[in-house]
Amino acid sequence: MKISNLMSKDLIKLKLDSNTKNEVLSEMVDLLDQAERITSKEDFYQTILEREEKSTTGVGNGVAIPHGKSSVVKEPTLVFAKSEEGVEFGSFDDKPAKIFFMIAVPEGKNDDHLKVLAKLSRKLMHADFREALLSVDTKEELLKVIEENE
Repeated sequence: MKISNLMSKDLIKLKLDSNTKNEVLSEMVDLLDQAERITSKEDFYQTILEREEKSTTGVGNGVAIPHGKSSVVKEPTLVFAKSEEGVEFGSFDDKPAKIFFMIAVPEGKNDDHLKVLAKLSRKLMHADFREALLSVDTKEELLKVIEENE
């Protein structure tokens, strides 16, 4: 499964308005809702919050990968957002997150969810990939960076 196949321009936010973890999560869920990838914005937001309560999805190096599995998700989807200032996300290295990927997967699609999470996590371990994501100015550039790194 290719990461780029789960994305589209309407699922990308290059400049988050949010300053807190919950605001970031809400803003990203809004993108899913506007793109009609979920049937209930409130239900999926609650799913994401419950997942965050178990343990943070701030994985360090300025990256967070919030994810959730729910019956309100229509198809496996990946949302991208970035913050120039960074947002405190409870990351293991105590650094604010600037790169956010939200994974939304329908109930019963465990393997897809784990495959995407694993593939994305491996890519994000590379500083050059993270720097490329931070430096993009357009949604087209972002999709190109992701496609070139698959």
